Amino acid sequence: MIHIPEIEQQSFDEIKSYQEGRLPELLRYLNTHSSFYKSMFHEQGIDINSIRSLEDLSKIPVTTKNDLQTRTEEFLCIPKNRIVDYVTTSGTLGEPVTFAMSNNDLDRLAYNEYISFCCANTSEDDIFQLMVTMDKRFMAGLAYFLGLRKLGAGIIRVGPGLQKLQFESIQSFSPTALVTVPSFIPRLIDYAEANQMDYRNTSVKKAICIGEPIRNPDFSLNTLGKKIRDRWDIKLYSTYASTEMGTAFTECDEGIGGHHHPEMIIVEFLDDNNQAVGPDETGEVTITTLGVEAMPLLRFKTGDICYHHTESCTCGRNTMRLGPVIGRKQQMIKLKGTTLYPPALSDVLNHIDNIENYVIEVDTDALGTDKIIIKVGLKEAHEESVKDIKDHFRAKLRVAPEIQLFEPEEIMEFQQIKTQRKPITFIDKRK
Repeated sequence: MIHIPEIEQQSFDEIKSYQEGRLPELLRYLNTHSSFYKSMFHEQGIDINSIRSLEDLSKIPVTTKNDLQTRTEEFLCIPKNRIVDYVTTSGTLGEPVTFAMSNNDLDRLAYNEYISFCCANTSEDDIFQLMVTMDKRFMAGLAYFLGLRKLGAGIIRVGPGLQKLQFESIQSFSPTALVTVPSFIPRLIDYAEANQMDYRNTSVKKAICIGEPIRNPDFSLNTLGKKIRDRWDIKLYSTYASTEMGTAFTECDEGIGGHHHPEMIIVEFLDDNNQAVGPDETGEVTITTLGVEAMPLLRFKTGDICYHHTESCTCGRNTMRLGPVIGRKQQMIKLKGTTLYPPALSDVLNHIDNIENYVIEVDTDALGTDKIIIKVGLKEAHEESVKDIKDHFRAKLRVAPEIQLFEPEEIMEFQQIKTQRKPITFIDKRK
């Protein structure tokens, strides 16, 4: 039986009232245990007893990634002898931040993934093949394991890459689902076809796609999502999460956005002036964690730009739904007057069948403006290769970046950065 928490089936007003009931408890906890927030409340003259509604949160300054990176220790709310696990952010937008977790935080993480997998129509009868790492202080791999364990589903811990081992595990253990970065699935299919494997008739029926968008803002499949579905008819579920929030937004069968878990997190969508935006506007995902013991966050701006949707879903949940991440605020690019985000560039590249792999590099030119260089590995190069790629960009985005051709093996080397836990396709060299 698929579990839907009672709060997620209640009305919008009831959900809001529930969160406002939890808010004073969080503020008192931060004022008592967090030196960062205690100092902020004092310096800003904030009376936490005056914060009674979600709208009142606007009286409190936002917390930034720079705050976390430069004052990490001040966010810790428990003695170090109560820390049972350390996890580290990816560092995509700066220096990685190490988060401490208590036993209660690990229980919360397990519950979050349990109800998130339930969104993706998962039950104890499923067997999941985890194509993600659980080492290198990576929270997500641990979270998926804990959530599936709580659900009672089977778990096959294979890790990333290793196409041969992935298919050996599929053939040996008959998993019904995968957890993977979606761009790995086409490579898995290529391997199967090259080795005459009948991947279409395996036990796998669905994939939980992490780390990369598979949908456009209107929820249609983007180029990567279409490429997967055209070759392998499995159900794709998108999920969005971050180490800082310790919470996931996972799609249900309707595929119209990741469902918010109001018992885990308060979410705002803010513009550059930290004002709330409406559902028809993009806003920066800004989160306030509920139930976190070691390092709770208040109005933390994630850097991720999204739409959000408030209509009820036919799955029975009335929670807000998060659209696919359009881009990260710090990764916004201005090319010849056009505003771009890396996912839009990737979508064009993923549409070109002749491209084996790529790396997008952004730098600053002599005039101080943004410059994009896309290094591409082709399956088969010809004289018109660069022109063809540029024509695709002009047709889709109206502008064309600089294109450089390399052997696919060279691109694979460019993608491997020692400080990162997965291959990198976007490198920002701007100051």
